[in-house]
Amino acid sequence: MLLKPKDDAGDSHTDADVRGLRKIRAQSPWTWRPLTLITTAVALFALSLILRSSLKLQVDPQGCVMSMMSPTYIKLSGFDTEHSRFATKYALYLYREEGVDEYTKDNIGLRGAPVLFIPGNAGSYKQVRSLSSEASRYYANALRHDASALKEGIRSFDFFTIDFNEDLSAFHGQTLLDQAEYVNEAVAYILSLYHDANRLRRDPSLPDPSSVILIGHSMGGIVARTVLVTPKYQANSVNTIITMSTPHARAPVTFDADIVSLYQQVNEYWRESYLQRWASNNPLWHTTLISIAGGGLDTTVPSDYTNIASLVPESHGFTVFTSGIPNVWTVMDHLSITWADQMRKVIVRALYDVVDVRRAGQTKPRAERMKVFRKWFLTGLEENTPKNLRDTTHEVLLTLSDGSRSSVAKSDNITIRQIGAQDAMSAILLPIPTIDNTTAKRFSFMTDQQMDPQGSFDKMEVLFCSAFPLAGGLTSMPLPVQFDLSSGDASATRLACKKPARDGIQLPGSTRLSQHAFDQPPNPFTYLNYDLRDLQEHQFVAIIDKSTEISNNWAYAEIVSESDSVIKSDVGLPRLLLRGLNVELPSTRPVVTEIRVPSIQSSLLTYSLQVRQHGCGADTELFTPLVRQHIENPHESKYFVNFKQGDINLHGVAPFMPPTLDGRECKAGIAFQIWSDPTCNSSLEVRLRADPIGSLGKLVVRYRTVFAAFPLLVVAMVLRKQFRVYDNSGVFISFSESLDQSLRLPLPVLLLSMTFFATAFTSASSHTSPSESHQQRNGTAINFAQNDLLLGSQNTFFWFLVPLAGLVSIGACVVLNYAVLALLDVFVTASGLISRRYVKIDDGEKGVASAFVASTPRRRAINTAVLLFLVATIIPYPFAYVVACIVQLMTCTRALRYAKETRSGPAHNFFNYSYSILILMLWVLPINLPVLVVWIHNMAVHWLTPFSSHHNVLSIAPFIILVETLSSGMMVPSVRSLRWATNLLFFVLAVYAALYGMTYAYRLHYIANIIALWLVLLHFSNYQRHITT
Repeated sequence: MLLKPKDDAGDSHTDADVRGLRKIRAQSPWTWRPLTLITTAVALFALSLILRSSLKLQVDPQGCVMSMMSPTYIKLSGFDTEHSRFATKYALYLYREEGVDEYTKDNIGLRGAPVLFIPGNAGSYKQVRSLSSEASRYYANALRHDASALKEGIRSFDFFTIDFNEDLSAFHGQTLLDQAEYVNEAVAYILSLYHDANRLRRDPSLPDPSSVILIGHSMGGIVARTVLVTPKYQANSVNTIITMSTPHARAPVTFDADIVSLYQQVNEYWRESYLQRWASNNPLWHTTLISIAGGGLDTTVPSDYTNIASLVPESHGFTVFTSGIPNVWTVMDHLSITWADQMRKVIVRALYDVVDVRRAGQTKPRAERMKVFRKWFLTGLEENTPKNLRDTTHEVLLTLSDGSRSSVAKSDNITIRQIGAQDAMSAILLPIPTIDNTTAKRFSFMTDQQMDPQGSFDKMEVLFCSAFPLAGGLTSMPLPVQFDLSSGDASATRLACKKPARDGIQLPGSTRLSQHAFDQPPNPFTYLNYDLRDLQEHQFVAIIDKSTEISNNWAYAEIVSESDSVIKSDVGLPRLLLRGLNVELPSTRPVVTEIRVPSIQSSLLTYSLQVRQHGCGADTELFTPLVRQHIENPHESKYFVNFKQGDINLHGVAPFMPPTLDGRECKAGIAFQIWSDPTCNSSLEVRLRADPIGSLGKLVVRYRTVFAAFPLLVVAMVLRKQFRVYDNSGVFISFSESLDQSLRLPLPVLLLSMTFFATAFTSASSHTSPSESHQQRNGTAINFAQNDLLLGSQNTFFWFLVPLAGLVSIGACVVLNYAVLALLDVFVTASGLISRRYVKIDDGEKGVASAFVASTPRRRAINTAVLLFLVATIIPYPFAYVVACIVQLMTCTRALRYAKETRSGPAHNFFNYSYSILILMLWVLPINLPVLVVWIHNMAVHWLTPFSSHHNVLSIAPFIILVETLSSGMMVPSVRSLRWATNLLFFVLAVYAALYGMTYAYRLHYIANIIALWLVLLHFSNYQRHITT
């Protein structure tokens, strides 16, 4: 059967035009047009540059150390279907470290605070082993016999873990909800275990736990946060959540409506909770959330999405990158963050600092927990970091006299090149000047010695001293530590001093042999930094050299004006990209200089930094330049040791990210702290240059889903052009010819319009709709969806991203077009060799008709009804969509075969039409595949419960009917009176793919489904009158 195009006397095309179109139709679909060829070549060149940049340029080094463990997993069979309906699919385990943890078959040995590990997308429950092993060994080796620690409520941890059968929770919202429900029930079951004395090895005087600490990796972190939103959640049964590489801000892929909706609901709940004016109205008031990101090496989840600034205030949580965590100092990929030895040590020690089994919640109060987490996870160099010196007590009595063993510095700095150079203990005093509140000066101290938790060094001491006796009678009790350098002089000066306990900041060691910040040796440096206004109660800083043996260890102290140590560059981004930034630090510079560049904020741009120093030899320098690159939101720091030149990339202002919870824009930008030896008496030249080629690679991880959206823009415009020509002339031109014609005007105009729209929208971004905004405490509306449009950036500088995405998508469409044509040619050749049967052709029209079996409407209706019934009951509609794509591929194979044999106009029309529908379906296919993979995975793990989503027959029925109609050889009629509707539908698909395709990709299937429905209606609008047999 073949549907002829409808003749119309009012055709606006001349006979010459029609003959030209028929000549074009007769051309091979393999024909290359110059414009298409040039555009494709440019697109592929751009894509190759992007991929090469992603793989080879601006790639951070990794220094993860493998961890060792001796795991044992005890399955808790008691957690069965009586407790959870998912007990036959998932399982709960208790971890025990073999040879360390005491347990038996009858008594699993619960003895401490419960911790539950939640794996992520396709993750294994065994990923808990690195953390739990370290926790068991650290407690056994360092804490078990520490009486003071036990007195403070520190006990070991009971690590539980969940086996999700490696579920693909990142692709399917319902799966994620199922996991959250199971975790919530597991938390209740875990807490109930501590009521059974037969399972415990725990002090009976301690209260039963009422809360479980949750640790989530990847999507497991989202599951942890979703637990607090589930209807059956018991209030405060979770008060501490630590996540690793978790995309909190938005879904990593938006192919599933359920997961996008779930993200919106969970994030809205968290935001509304923390925006409450009173703590009593905030159900999350006692909950802390720490998000740890791996950085640029995590190509599974963009580390930008780990930022929780839009969800949680700083008083309850923060985001930190592993490259800035003390003693970690390395970026990590998506999996290594769970097993890296450096990382697990820091997490475990932080957990032991927050645990307090004397409380039912098993942890310290929220404010104390946040203080602990800041100490372990942040650098200590952040602005407004509280200092502990003022809260410490005087514990050292320093006695001095005029002599060789003590002296007062004659300048504002002290340099000790070799500790122990004196034969005996000696001291140098640095006077603290009296200043007013308007004077900004700082005291800095740096050494290659490590400071212990009490504030002491092995070979030296740094003391903050006041005249003794102190005012107010504060010295009635003798001071526990005394340093007497008076040699028995009765007129000696006595000073009461404090140690800088807990204020020491660790920095990576930087010597001529250093290569990376994570390398050891050398040992870390110690850095002290105080605002001089915080030292006004003291008169001196005393540097005491306790060593009697000479060494190459060194120390440096100084008091400098803050204006001399901070340089702010006001250079704009365009000028910075064109000319770069040059800064020369003088030879009289402080030990640390900070260069702030507010214009560098975007995570899409990368740079190259150079530091050149002249005139300082290896024999005279204390250390080589050390650079810290950092931004405030999120807390991302990177250290570069022995620095000369390096790559600069960051996770600052990123595409699609919502604004912060308080609505404030971060204008601080990037800053570089440069520690350099001030005793070298040589200037330091700092050069910052843009790296445009390296920047291209940063587009990959942030815009990889562009291939699910922008190609549909191209395909929609191509089909729109095909139908416009067909409705006017009766000739359905090929996909390749339509693409070439679209490249001449429609596509460039649309992409240019989208570019101008993006620029205009940025200017009007202050407009918010009530449904998308929240009210701050001060009543100001915050639009958390303001970056959902287009490519997610409100910076007009990135206007070129829209045409670049369009260009690459055009290249992708051309490549797919010819790949499918090649596949069809293979199928046609194979079918010809197999059948060896040719159709006798009396005329072209009958030849095409005989190529397709004339099935009756009843038969087609039965086939369609059976498939739709299966969709409604057993299989998800993405499965039926894949079947439809395969059937359409076979239809195109038959259509091409007989178009080649007959070379008739109707045959070419039908092939071009069915082929373009196939291309449309193939570009919609990636949106459906993830959910299909989830369903297949459920079948593989014998989870035979019917799929709980994607059974809406209306989401697939138009595609099934259209494919079934095309399989019978029916050509769509040319209904000129309705061509405006066809034109509009394809235009809507193109525009929506550009505007919201990245953020709501799943809706593209719905729009394409509506187009399929419209084509079905066109097919049957004049069914009887236009069918010939």
